[in-house]
Amino acid sequence: MIDALLLQLGYNATLVTLGACLLGIAAGVAGTFLFLRKRALVSDAISHATLPGIALAFIVMVSFGGNGRSLFGLLFGAGVSAALGLLCLHWLTTRTRLGEDAAIGAVLSVFFGLGIVMLTIVQTMSVGQQAGLEGFLLGSTAGMLRGDALLLAVAASVVLSLVLFLRRPFELAAFDPAFAETSGWSLAWIDFAMMGIVLVVTVVGLKVVGLILIVALLIVPAVSARFWTDRSDGVILIAAILGGLSGYIGAALSAVAPALPTGPIIVLVGFAFFVMSLLFAPKRGVLASVLTHYQYQRQIHLRQGLLALAQGQPIYEALTRRLMFRAGLILPDGVATASGQAAAAKALLDENRWSIVRADQSFAAAATRYDGLTVIEEFLTPDQMNEVDGRIIAPRALF
Repeated sequence: MIDALLLQLGYNATLVTLGACLLGIAAGVAGTFLFLRKRALVSDAISHATLPGIALAFIVMVSFGGNGRSLFGLLFGAGVSAALGLLCLHWLTTRTRLGEDAAIGAVLSVFFGLGIVMLTIVQTMSVGQQAGLEGFLLGSTAGMLRGDALLLAVAASVVLSLVLFLRRPFELAAFDPAFAETSGWSLAWIDFAMMGIVLVVTVVGLKVVGLILIVALLIVPAVSARFWTDRSDGVILIAAILGGLSGYIGAALSAVAPALPTGPIIVLVGFAFFVMSLLFAPKRGVLASVLTHYQYQRQIHLRQGLLALAQGQPIYEALTRRLMFRAGLILPDGVATASGQAAAAKALLDENRWSIVRADQSFAAAATRYDGLTVIEEFLTPDQMNEVDGRIIAPRALF
């Protein structure tokens, strides 16, 4: 495995690994905007629409005496077919009452069904070059050549360049379509450009992961990256890294175990990164959410315990007593320590302050931040604090 990761398993394994890595980078970047635009399933329709083009390109090339296995010809046919499927999808969503999900289902099923029928016809032809075309369904990297790897490199460069050039309109369309239109951008053309980039990645990725699994390589890295950052440029960068690593590690694993298909292994590695992101991302991960929830509960118990101390009420909750004892606020018998008395007095004072702020419309902005735990000094100026404290002290001075 170490030799595979260090590209020491031979020329073909190196080509496959580097090609898969480049494809993963391009797919991660292109899929980010699909994910942010909430059009992830469009890539599924595009990928399935490539199958009729592959079969038809093979038939045409063989009919004219050419090499039916020419990768460029097959990918060209796939691109034309995918573009036709994309146009059909656009027409259905803009010219009929069908929703995008229904249009995707129609285009995907019809084109894929047509492709299966045409592929069956190809298999019955008398020429002997049709063997292996089914590899475009799940990917087949065993015969990858230097030209194929160069094609992936060129496609990745084109995709990255286009994304860099069109990043601003893509982000506007993803986050604020109305503002994009009022700024002079055409959403239709932005979507066409986005789909065009996805189409390029889909077509060149057929050789590596196949038309069925390319959607996973487009979407999974972007979904995983979203757990790690709230910034769009960060999502793009992390998705590119995760996509590249998925392709690189997946191809290396496939080289170590030749009996395993490369495309599914790449997707499974991408899924492993997704699980890692889901569990361990610092802000949005499951572990971070559990810890945040635990800390929030702990703060609530401490707050309620301090208010009980300040009002001379007993603390019945065992967890509250345990947390307050660990924090040095009470003794084992429940008697407040000096620091506990000070904290209790501050908690009661803050509660009185918040009650005044929430009842006064002049503090409406600050009142919306009340949750029982927020420090009031973070939202009021010193003059406002003096005014609120004066309202607390003034009634006591009357007695």
